[in-house]
Amino acid sequence: MDFHPALCAVIAEQIANSPHRRITFAEYMDLALYHPEYGYYSSNAVKIGFKDGDFFTSPSLGTDFGELLAVQFVQMWGILGRPVPFSVVEMGAGQGILALHILSYLHLHHPDLFEVLEYVIVEKSPGLRQEQQQCLQNFPVRWCNLADIPTDAITGCFFSNELVDALPVHQFILEDGEVREVYVTTGDEGDTLFVEVTGEVSTPRLREYFNLVGIDLAPNVYEDGYRSEINLAALDWLSIVADRLQRGYVLTIDYGHPAHRYYNPRRSQGTLQCYYQHRYHNNPYINIGQQDITAHVDFTALERWGEQCGLENLGFIQQGLFLMALGLGDRIAAISDQKLPLAQLLQRRAALHQLIDPTELGGFGVLVQSKGLHKAESSQPLKGLTVPE
Repeated sequence: MDFHPALCAVIAEQIANSPHRRITFAEYMDLALYHPEYGYYSSNAVKIGFKDGDFFTSPSLGTDFGELLAVQFVQMWGILGRPVPFSVVEMGAGQGILALHILSYLHLHHPDLFEVLEYVIVEKSPGLRQEQQQCLQNFPVRWCNLADIPTDAITGCFFSNELVDALPVHQFILEDGEVREVYVTTGDEGDTLFVEVTGEVSTPRLREYFNLVGIDLAPNVYEDGYRSEINLAALDWLSIVADRLQRGYVLTIDYGHPAHRYYNPRRSQGTLQCYYQHRYHNNPYINIGQQDITAHVDFTALERWGEQCGLENLGFIQQGLFLMALGLGDRIAAISDQKLPLAQLLQRRAALHQLIDPTELGGFGVLVQSKGLHKAESSQPLKGLTVPE
């Protein structure tokens, strides 16, 4: 079993110093991923890509994903009246590859926007921030924390790609028809460092969450033992984003479901997954500090909480349809015209099809919300939300 001994010691100490000698799963996940020194995203453990990575993302497949996002940003800028500056705030930028593709495309094809663009990256991981700075050294990019951005400071677009799925989640289980929270405590001697126990919910927000998303965990529908996750951190994150945005858009791309599908009674063990060297499993208590831990996104929660924070829902669409509406279909059609060796043509075709395959990245959700738009602006449909005929 691969794990970070120093991180495990930190987790054990926090458990020992906590009431009832236990911490919520959300606290455990936060330490495992984001501890400032030893967490998966804070150390050099995180690896993204095909060969040696734990997982890969849409930007790993080439420049098209970033270039098509750039096409959407150009239209957003136009709808807002071409403000100066136009801010694009990328939250959780990985190795900086997506930003590189966006900035390179705008520099080459839309120099008017590039001249007035303020590209900001919000990144908690010191290791990833260093990689981003190396990757983007030829472009004007600013790094900061979300909390450092003043209220109503941004005109433009906050966007994220596979960020929300990695925010720490609370886990719950139904016992005797009641919602009980999953806690983590230290295990017995041997290989089991940490084990789960259940108890009363740690905050009333967990029960309030089901009112927000319109889910009734009635005993005649949900059986005892039903288990799933609640992402309160996503709501807190969206509250901050909405507060910082004065006028513009919030674009969230991730894998997930509307609430009625997320909390389907048949999905009885939730969506939590761990990624380690391109293999995935559902045990967060191994490879501690060495593996990614994720849970699907409840897009209904983002929509409804966003409304409470002053955001307007503009649309929710699958990534494949979103990219096709922005021109990916034309790129696929043009592949055969490119004078490339056959192997490269086939590789490029396969990469583009992965972006739209509904069973892979194409099945991701794309949620677009707005704030502060005038009536004439909000009535202009975004190109990415225009479903092709």
